[in-house]
Amino acid sequence: MQTDPATGPLDGLVAALDIGGTKIAGALVDGEGRIRVRSQRPTPARDDGETVMGAVGDVLAELADSPLWEAAGAVGIGSAGPVDAYRGTVSPVNVPGWRDFPLVERVHKATGGRPVTLVGDGVAMTAAEHWLGAARGHDNALCLVVSTGVGGGLVLGGRVHPGPTGNAGHIGHMVVDMDGEPCACGGRGCVERIASGPHIARRALENGWRPGPDGDASAAAVAAAARAGDPVAVASFERAAQALAAGIAATATLVEIDIAVVGGGVAGAGEVLFAPLRRALTTYATLDFVRNLTVVPALTGTDAGLLGAAAAAVA
Repeated sequence: MQTDPATGPLDGLVAALDIGGTKIAGALVDGEGRIRVRSQRPTPARDDGETVMGAVGDVLAELADSPLWEAAGAVGIGSAGPVDAYRGTVSPVNVPGWRDFPLVERVHKATGGRPVTLVGDGVAMTAAEHWLGAARGHDNALCLVVSTGVGGGLVLGGRVHPGPTGNAGHIGHMVVDMDGEPCACGGRGCVERIASGPHIARRALENGWRPGPDGDASAAAVAAAARAGDPVAVASFERAAQALAAGIAATATLVEIDIAVVGGGVAGAGEVLFAPLRRALTTYATLDFVRNLTVVPALTGTDAGLLGAAAAAVA
């Protein structure tokens, strides 16, 4: 467990959980958005549901060891989806042991009866960016997490719009290729199937790209190869950018957003992703009311999920 020595009032202190297919992170976050205590465990994503819940419990137990724990009045959870905030359940595509898992009830019990708010990870990132990041001051925005999967969330009329179940804005499972490959969600041709990190890497490998001597076959390695001019790596990122642009433009046409904020590990590729994304948007965002749509990198980084979960807990 790491503790931030920052001092100051504890008004608004909440516990936050960021649950994904790779890691389960937890933190105590104050009302200014400062992370005062943090904990993390790997996600045992291929194990049964109780084992995954055990990792969540370990994170919460470590937070509870902090002298600040008693001041935390609520718990916010941002989880890989789909989630059902109304029922308090989660069914992350990349955590097969959790299907309709009663996460809110279990966390409520594990934290001594504290109130628990659940949102999807894309909505959590959106809340963080609207509170402290690149969407701050924007009344209508789409925020995307492009990583192992692709998630998203909406700000409409100046407020984060999670929808009835906490999944509104989940751009990753918007269909952008009617004859595309099957997606893990059960659909076909989804943005996630084309633009997520594992699928960027998979496409590059299938088309002849080969890792360097270290054997790194991740999307980050493909991005490095693209920066060095490898045409197959460049093409894989251009295809991902095209899928993202199609999804962003469709969302903008539907609800009139004026900014799209892109975060997550794949966004770390920088202009390897953003340059073709902006070019592709000129092809898809053609109507007058979406033509000036801005696309920018997220600012809250790897803490977006925790900060957004905290924001959801006090909204």
